[in-house]
Amino acid sequence: MRPSRRISTLNGDGDDGWGLFVAARRMIDAGTPVVELTIGEHDIGTDARIIEAMQASAMAGNTGYAMVPGIDALRDHVAERVTARSGVATTRDNVMITPGGQAALFMAHHAACDEGDRALYIDPYYATYPGTIRSVGAVPVAVQAQSAKGFQPDPDDIAAAAPGARALLINSPNNPTGAIYSDETMRGIARVVRDHDLWLISDEVYDTQVWEGHHISPRSLPGMAERTLQIGSLSKSHAMTGSRCGWIVAPEAVTEDLIQLATNTNYGVAGFVQSAGLFALELGADFEAEVAAPFRRRRDIVLDLVGRQQAVRAIPAQGAMYAMLDIRATGMSGEAFAFALLEQHHIAVMPGESFGQAAAGHIRVALTVEDERLREAVAVLLEFAGTMAGEQA
Repeated sequence: MRPSRRISTLNGDGDDGWGLFVAARRMIDAGTPVVELTIGEHDIGTDARIIEAMQASAMAGNTGYAMVPGIDALRDHVAERVTARSGVATTRDNVMITPGGQAALFMAHHAACDEGDRALYIDPYYATYPGTIRSVGAVPVAVQAQSAKGFQPDPDDIAAAAPGARALLINSPNNPTGAIYSDETMRGIARVVRDHDLWLISDEVYDTQVWEGHHISPRSLPGMAERTLQIGSLSKSHAMTGSRCGWIVAPEAVTEDLIQLATNTNYGVAGFVQSAGLFALELGADFEAEVAAPFRRRRDIVLDLVGRQQAVRAIPAQGAMYAMLDIRATGMSGEAFAFALLEQHHIAVMPGESFGQAAAGHIRVALTVEDERLREAVAVLLEFAGTMAGEQA
């Protein structure tokens, strides 16, 4: 017996983009120390107070089935948060609690797309985006952003791909590039979405990590609230990656449909996790800033080091917990460079090609180790790049 085509072709004709990460973990398992600058995993762990709130909820008996759309208090708090940040009136009826941002992306594409529909997304992209689109039976269509333009998407390029499409997925602040879409970019995207009658799926899980400029939630733009599915999560904002607690903000009628989807798939999020999520949100903006602060500081460390040499160019890192580096002067692909760096110096970074063809010849550095260790690793990386660039010249 063979599995379904849908499940066996999630990665299309390529791999899943995680080869370097797997290779690094195998080295670690074999006893070789590796500086891991690969995935967006906080080095601080989840705050003990949040864990204690989760444990207290579980010990109080909150271990049975929770309400499928989420507990009312958490939905209310998310709605209040979204209203305050976007200026768009939002109630619990617009909010669906999900098992993390990834599940929210899956559910949002189910809401937006029918079998065979074309679903657009921006390249570079988070590695799961094309597979998520395929998993709902839709056809992923990449629209490339350009390194020379700081990976800001061009609305005209989106418009060229839009005829016959059903949805567009965007991510700002962006993983992997660190770009924050400008007012001009976001308003252009909104215009294309309205003109071509698209659903906009807006992945905003990095909205607390803004280093330059400001984040615009497209749901706040004219005519967009009724056609935007906004994705949020506690993973990055509150260092709760393993807790799996996120949300979708959507029109009320769509939320009702999402409840039916959850009823027939995951049946909601554990009540004790939601209690911890509510406690985490109630810690307020100061706590979110505390979680974000190391990444701003480490971003500045990387930019300072890159600014002292010529072989590597930094993409403007305006937000998120990564730095995207252009290493094309070495004459190497991002993949070849990353594997050579791992083999020769035991430093693991993600190849740009893991995130699409627009990022070929780049690498992504996760700012997820303590400052001095990051400084030392990036210094070695840049020296290695300089050597490779010198050989290329």
